[in-house]
Amino acid sequence: MARGEYSGWRHGRIRLRGRSGDDPSRKARDGSTAVSAPGLHARFHGRIGDFPLHAAIDAPASGVTALFGPSGCGKTTVLRCIAGLGRMADGFCALGDEVWQDKSRFLPTHRRPIGYVFQEASLFPHLSVRRNLLYGAPAGSMVGAAFGYDEVVELFGLGPLLERSPRNLSGGERQRVALGRALLSQPNLLLMDEPLSALDATAKEEILPYLERLHARVSLPVVYVTHDMREVERLADHLVLMETGRVAAAGPLADLLSDPALPFARAREAAVMLDAVVRAHDPHYGLLELDVNGGRFLTPAPAGVVGEHRRLKVTASDVSLARNPPGPSSIVNILRARILHATETGPAEMIVVLGLGEAGAGARLLSRLTLRSWETLGLAEGMPVYAQVKSVALARNRAVREA
Repeated sequence: MARGEYSGWRHGRIRLRGRSGDDPSRKARDGSTAVSAPGLHARFHGRIGDFPLHAAIDAPASGVTALFGPSGCGKTTVLRCIAGLGRMADGFCALGDEVWQDKSRFLPTHRRPIGYVFQEASLFPHLSVRRNLLYGAPAGSMVGAAFGYDEVVELFGLGPLLERSPRNLSGGERQRVALGRALLSQPNLLLMDEPLSALDATAKEEILPYLERLHARVSLPVVYVTHDMREVERLADHLVLMETGRVAAAGPLADLLSDPALPFARAREAAVMLDAVVRAHDPHYGLLELDVNGGRFLTPAPAGVVGEHRRLKVTASDVSLARNPPGPSSIVNILRARILHATETGPAEMIVVLGLGEAGAGARLLSRLTLRSWETLGLAEGMPVYAQVKSVALARNRAVREA
């Protein structure tokens, strides 16, 4: 298994939620081209060679929707169908109220307002970085364009590279140029097909903060294909989990990571991602105080600006439970929560889903307990508890302050 590929896939096939015949959108897709909901809506049913595809994708009008799953599950095939690079006879694709494909029409790729970033940057080697960027821009003046040239150059840190040849760029630098070129085409949808898979670990760490800046600054729907869970954790807002040409589950990232019916919550490295806002920074202790839905965390950080948006990673093995308020402790993150669900995940082991806040209506946490601890404490679903979080990691550690 490739480094970063999610080990939950080792535990066998995922139980599919619903059947392809239960798709509530099929009637609308087959009988009408009217689309009222914003965002991307795509349905593809059929075969490409010997590969069956029965996938329904709905991506919100902004944010990053990750298509995630093992190699060969159909992620790139779906992306190519959205782009118009592949065609299914039984297909539907629309962005907002603009229908690109249905039973009576098929808009070719060059007429779809998309930006497409491939695994390889595919820059023109005979053009400078500046001319590569401008090649993607529409003809005529860019006055009033959604993505201005100077803005894109600043967003991806391309200023020092503008007069260089692509031949003299690192892999990460080439992908940053490819991202900039895609944005300068003024897309309404950005498609990214494993843009980091060809990079080594150092180059990935170099480019991820730029992708986070894109996420923070640009109000644009992004569909991002990956099999690397670390990229999902840092970038995604919504997740589409695929297996053998089907959508196994889809929804907000936080919901799927904490769903005990899916492999994420049952995996040894199970964790949740919490979107947080910086409340304060204590330079003396080097701590950030961050607000999340239903609670507040302290985490080590050398700096922070009030109002910054950060993402926290909390692993299930770092969360213990108490029925009563704990006494003095070296654990600084102790939050009120309520047990929402508990499932046995192995011999004498439990995974517990918690909702933060007294009523349990806040963000979700996971806690891994032994069956002995569960029974000794007399825990039960619906019970209020105190969650003791031993360690919190900043998943987005170079956040950009939101306007």
